[in-house]
Amino acid sequence: MWDKLKDILLKVQKPARYVGGEYNLPDMDKPCQERVCLCFSDKYEVGMSNIGTRILYHMLNDMPDIVCERCYAPDIDMANELRKNNLPLFSLETKRDIKSFDIVGFSVQFELQFTNIVYMLDLMGMPYYAKDRGEEFPPVVAGGPCVVNPMPFAPFFDAILIGEGEKNLKEIVLLHKECKQNKISKKEFLERASKLDGVYVPSLHNPTKRAVLEDLDKAYFPTKILVPNCEIVHDRSTIELFRGCANGCRFCQAGFYYRPIRERKVDTLVKYACELMDNTGYDELSLSSLSTSDYSGLKELVAKIKVEADKRKVKLALPSLRLDSFEAEIYEDMQGASLTFAPEAGTQRLRDVINKNIKESDILSSLTAALKYGVKNVKLYFITGLPTETDEDLQGIVDIVKLVKDLHYKYGKSKLLNIVVSTSVFIPKPLTPFQWEPQISLEEMYRKQDFLKENLRIKNVKYSWHDAKASVIEAVLARGDQSIAKAVVKAYELGCIFDSWSENFDYDKWIKAFEESGVDYNKFLKGFEEDEELPWDIIDNGVRKEYLLKERHLAIEGKTTPNCIGKCNGCGANKFARCFE
Repeated sequence: MWDKLKDILLKVQKPARYVGGEYNLPDMDKPCQERVCLCFSDKYEVGMSNIGTRILYHMLNDMPDIVCERCYAPDIDMANELRKNNLPLFSLETKRDIKSFDIVGFSVQFELQFTNIVYMLDLMGMPYYAKDRGEEFPPVVAGGPCVVNPMPFAPFFDAILIGEGEKNLKEIVLLHKECKQNKISKKEFLERASKLDGVYVPSLHNPTKRAVLEDLDKAYFPTKILVPNCEIVHDRSTIELFRGCANGCRFCQAGFYYRPIRERKVDTLVKYACELMDNTGYDELSLSSLSTSDYSGLKELVAKIKVEADKRKVKLALPSLRLDSFEAEIYEDMQGASLTFAPEAGTQRLRDVINKNIKESDILSSLTAALKYGVKNVKLYFITGLPTETDEDLQGIVDIVKLVKDLHYKYGKSKLLNIVVSTSVFIPKPLTPFQWEPQISLEEMYRKQDFLKENLRIKNVKYSWHDAKASVIEAVLARGDQSIAKAVVKAYELGCIFDSWSENFDYDKWIKAFEESGVDYNKFLKGFEEDEELPWDIIDNGVRKEYLLKERHLAIEGKTTPNCIGKCNGCGANKFARCFE
């Protein structure tokens, strides 16, 4: 295969995506009894930026008798060359046919990657549906954030891993190795796998509860990671401070899914940071979590890591911060930095509805402090179409931008301040208090965006917005049942590939796919009754449905729930592991 590939690589864009051999590559020639291929259903530069798949890749390769390789979705030019030369999709490390692996795993990160699953299976020469793949094909499993509701893509997979892969991926790989040694059939393997925590087998439709690591401080974390061959989306090293979120924003699926809250110790993180800087040569280190500024030891951690980073001439990067927990002094030595804040809603009333739990005074004091420290760029994120939103709430977004401008004139240390305002469209995601809500119409999405376009014509303010039509398709794919799978296949057959890349997304093809496959997509946009069985109810993701309903009712009343730091609010996730106090 390699001889043909060498010729093909001269004909495609970014051939570095396909050659492998990156710095810090694990030993691919070690004796092994189980060979796994982890597939990421997007391009190399996206997949190589994902910390979750990086952890799992190195974890498997550090296990005895296990070798793990990778495969990313090839760009369209490469796919055309593979078809022209009658070559199957191959692994990056050893250029093996994916069908020759013992287990094939997919990471499903977001809804608009669903057609890329079918795309990659097609290039592998595998039937799309698990029911059509016999013993001659390896088990194909899925994991990642979208497994909160796995039903829309469940028919494509033999098993779906719910929860944290450090636990259930490791267990299912070891189980398959045992079954292979004992010549046990795929069917029997799947029956045994269905007994593991966090393994949902679509053919058995077995209830399962999410797999969770009890102690994140002792969990596997690689510090000798692959360094990519070409520029990637997040081209830096990253340490994960903690998992979970205590804030309970009612629109946020990740905030509920990744509970309970578990922190790594400061000394553990400093050790990881030093090893990453020494092993990779990156000039930037990011501190990552759902709400990084809520890490209990952030000031101490930043101070200790910054000493080590300065020695190595490495820049320290912090992601989006909560306005109520912003520690401006952290930025004292980082003057000129860009800060990202996410107020989410423009008025206090709507922030109370979504349980954002920040006050006008938080916004005022945090932005004032940031500007005093010389911040030159402020990014503000909001969501439009939230439940109960009115035009007064939209005007509130404009008012916050004007407030930032006024504060800059009064307190700003830098002469020029650039403000970027970004809005996304609310999607009522599973496992949130808003999972029963309808999504606003496409026409209403456009009207709200037009309102902001008109009213944010302010000097040095840039406004960007998420594609409304893409938000409609995302909502259907997020909330759908197993009938959606046939529409995903039809969309792929109509040419829908790399839908998350705006230049490739085609709304009309998606609507045609729903119509031709007989799927009433509108029913997944209209919302659900509170006593209705939801497509994802068979999965126990930790947070009790009763708790989500209670939070929905509090939202309607405009009442907030305090964060759960130091006091459990009884969501149910604490049954998996003890939350920090």
